Amino acid sequence: MRQYFARRVIQAVVVLCLVSLAGFSLLHLAPGGPAAIYALSPTMSAEDLDRITHELGLDRPIHVQYLSWVKGFLSGNWGRSYRDGRVVLEVIVDRVPATVILMLSAFSVAVLLGLASGIVSAVRQYSLFDHLATLGAMVALSIPTFWLGLMAIYVFSELLHALPPGNMGTVGAPFALADRLRHLVLPAGTLGLVMVATWSRYTRASMLEVIGEDYIRTARAKGVSQGWVILKHALRNALIPLVTETIFTWPGMGRLFVDSIGYRDYPVLMGILVFTATLVILGNLVADLVYAIIDPRVRHS
Repeated sequence: MRQYFARRVIQAVVVLCLVSLAGFSLLHLAPGGPAAIYALSPTMSAEDLDRITHELGLDRPIHVQYLSWVKGFLSGNWGRSYRDGRVVLEVIVDRVPATVILMLSAFSVAVLLGLASGIVSAVRQYSLFDHLATLGAMVALSIPTFWLGLMAIYVFSELLHALPPGNMGTVGAPFALADRLRHLVLPAGTLGLVMVATWSRYTRASMLEVIGEDYIRTARAKGVSQGWVILKHALRNALIPLVTETIFTWPGMGRLFVDSIGYRDYPVLMGILVFTATLVILGNLVADLVYAIIDPRVRHS
């Protein structure tokens, strides 16, 4: 188990280094740059642009800039935003709560509806519900999320006037839980719908595989009720594979990333990129470890 854990940690570190190097290179090799924003000002001279470029350290070789960024990142100095001069880590941390709220809400919708839909589809294979669920999942996975979000705004905000079209709360209004929940419905529902389709298909496939196992037939032969067989025996083992698996102006890290692209705010972009990459890599690492604990065959592979 220790060797398995050590291999996964080393792989995670290597992947994170490659992600940071690729991200840094692509940002700095892309046309334009932070100085291009200042060049739009009619009062900006060439000398002023050269001075700004030098102050930002953008006139140094790219490998020197990268090594300087890595040194600062490892020491906790993620730099300052080119846009407003704020510390990058503070800028990101300010947006984390909104992102967490949105993701947890969407994930909750996806898990509850996806698991329920997948279980029913597997138990009633080839039924009308199964066919409709499969069709709905294919449609949901085929529709671009941004288009689905725009349509949701048009229908529920413009036509029905039932839900607010954007923001995290009513501008200028004091905090109210009901108001926050109303603003959360559209973004969480849109994001969760695509996740429901994925969870539903994974759950259905896993359940169908498990339902045909000998221990399931044995449980049924002993007179165990159908509901208990599905929930206690089939679902528990079917969940093993699932372990590994700016439309609404929501003020989270996604919106911050899009805004930072427009301003060529390299420090913030790199901070978000490495921060999110670290979370994804850690999530995969935890999933691998949990999978190894559940299925001992993995750790010996």
